[in-house]
Amino acid sequence: MARRKTITREHILNATHEVVATEGFSGFTARNIASKMKSSTQPIYLEFKNMEELREAFFEQVETYLRNEVFDKEISGDPIIDLSLNYVAFAKDEKMLFRALFIEEHAGGKLLNEFGLKMFIEKVKESDMYSDLSEEELNTAFLGNWITATGLASLASSERMHPTNEEMISILKIVNKSLKNNPNFTITM
Repeated sequence: MARRKTITREHILNATHEVVATEGFSGFTARNIASKMKSSTQPIYLEFKNMEELREAFFEQVETYLRNEVFDKEISGDPIIDLSLNYVAFAKDEKMLFRALFIEEHAGGKLLNEFGLKMFIEKVKESDMYSDLSEEELNTAFLGNWITATGLASLASSERMHPTNEEMISILKIVNKSLKNNPNFTITM
């Protein structure tokens, strides 16, 4: 009789999440993930062809988590400001995971940039507030807000600054007004 599989894909992805959330991507090794599960590396390689496939599955899981648990909260009623506030809250609540995903250099950085832009465009297009923005204006608004939110998130997660939502809303409104009042100003990735 064949042994029943006790370590599933979900177990491996959860262990990967725990490793990255506590050690960053420097801890993203088969040995560290197996250790977190108290197993050998064999279950990882039975479920995934290689570590790259595991990384891709992990990023898919992270995107789902960010979409459904982090960026879906309405705070101010303005989708651009809400995305930024949720990003900062994520950075404060999950410091190491934030740093691993959005600050450290890793192979998924480009994927997360694309995910962030896609998420931004989806949220903004759901709102009548920004229906008149062109594709170029959307890209500039995304990058201007992302730069600002990343600065706020980095300062808040390192506890160098403790901005309230009201203070961050004021900052983000100034940024958005500045971007809107300077139509020739563009930022590109």
